[in-house]
Amino acid sequence: MTLRPTPTAPFAGRRVVVTGGAGFIGSHVVRSLRSGGAQVIVADMKPNRGGDPSYCEVDLRFPGTIEQVVRPGVDTIVHLAASTSVLASVGRPAETVENNVGVTAALAEQARQSGVENVVFASTNAVVGQARHFPIHEGSPLAPLTPYGATKAAGEMILSTYNAIYGVRCASLRFTNVYGPGMGHKDSVVPRLVKAARAGSTFNVYGDGLQVRDYVNVADVVAAIRLAVLDARWEGPVVIGSGVSTSVLDLAAMVREVSGVDLSLRHVAPKPGEMPKVVVDVSHARALGWRPAVQLPEGLRPVWDLWDGARVASGSGPRPSAVATARA
Repeated sequence: MTLRPTPTAPFAGRRVVVTGGAGFIGSHVVRSLRSGGAQVIVADMKPNRGGDPSYCEVDLRFPGTIEQVVRPGVDTIVHLAASTSVLASVGRPAETVENNVGVTAALAEQARQSGVENVVFASTNAVVGQARHFPIHEGSPLAPLTPYGATKAAGEMILSTYNAIYGVRCASLRFTNVYGPGMGHKDSVVPRLVKAARAGSTFNVYGDGLQVRDYVNVADVVAAIRLAVLDARWEGPVVIGSGVSTSVLDLAAMVREVSGVDLSLRHVAPKPGEMPKVVVDVSHARALGWRPAVQLPEGLRPVWDLWDGARVASGSGPRPSAVATARA
């Protein structure tokens, strides 16, 4: 008997490939989709330490691996795998292009050939670079400042053509700074602040610390991905953020409050090319039925409480990886 979607099993009967499924965001996504009734195939470079029978240990850059993962019968690809280090992309641009553009293009083509209905792509607000007008929205001009941002913009353009010509519905979700439990291996500002507080060390603040960013909780990101899988209105770019921008100094104060640690700060020279502010407009995502639900002070608590070796139950848990681990 074929399972039919219900409110408690909205993904029943769906077969979904999640690239980077053992990563920070990917582990949360896999758990959520499986709890909703989906059959999920995890594609990641790291070994399958959890014994997940639907886990494919692959490097998606190698010939034949995408065909191994995306087979006839798969109806959805959630593409989270990427090289996401901005600094690494500056030092190794060709490698970043191979990882991010080459793999995305190959996945899109395999989706076309295998009859995949839709692709959900992890993009970034970095595709707009040094925005001149705020808030940043889906119509903001693409002007990435780094190879990382450029490869994500290229991925969006590739998927746009497959959406327009071949009928593969493609949604490019432009995430802001994603945070939440299971991000201990990441090198973004939230885990660096938590690591400093845990170690009792001094946290380096670049410049005056007044630069603002939008921080979106991983639970809200998962909710957006779920909608993008289910709802045919989700196509093209969609900005996903909290809609609230916070300075580095205010973020440090929140970590002090959550941890109870008198975190020491040291101001150092600003990084060249750093954006002074990121302010996003999430009204399009709201119009599609999505709402950010987790406020930053509330969302930081489980990051602190679950820091020591916590694992998200998705087969093998979040671990760092190269191409096939989502670190965006």
